[in-house]
Amino acid sequence: MTMSKIAVVYYSGYGHTRVVAETFAQEIQAQLIEVDQQGDIDEQAWQQLEDADAIVFGAPTYMGSMPWQFKKFVDQSSKVWLSRAWQNKIFAGFTNSASLNGDKQITLINFQTLAAQHGGIWVSLGLLPANTKAAQRTDVNNLGGSAGLLVQSPADASIEEIPSGDLETAKAYARRVKEITDKFNAK
Repeated sequence: MTMSKIAVVYYSGYGHTRVVAETFAQEIQAQLIEVDQQGDIDEQAWQQLEDADAIVFGAPTYMGSMPWQFKKFVDQSSKVWLSRAWQNKIFAGFTNSASLNGDKQITLINFQTLAAQHGGIWVSLGLLPANTKAAQRTDVNNLGGSAGLLVQSPADASIEEIPSGDLETAKAYARRVKEITDKFNAK
């Protein structure tokens, strides 16, 4: 059985989303592709995305949506859309904001829509929420995501202060994406 190729394409404005992308990628040995501060990736990165079996989108949620840098990448993917190069790939996504809610769901819905437009198959988080009175920020899926991974980094928190439960959720989601991608690509 061949090993699935998974690429994590992300934008990070202050470093928090980069930590989440790295945590996700390290858990399953995925390739990291960073959207730069001008909203671009190089030709090699576009090829990595085309060669990948699964693509994971990651971006912070700013003002209720993805930042313009990631949106520029999204818009540039229209060339790929036209050629259907991402048809039938597995897709997943994560987002981070300073607020517990911060309208993160809108960013995830944008990622899901992008995946659907490319003819892809979306992987949900697949974890029950930690939603009892005893739940803490160190618990897996404490923010109660279902469409994808939700992360909260307080506005005054350093990158070392991302809640451990959110990073553990990233690892669990990475394993789920890899498991589903491997099953989908089993021959």
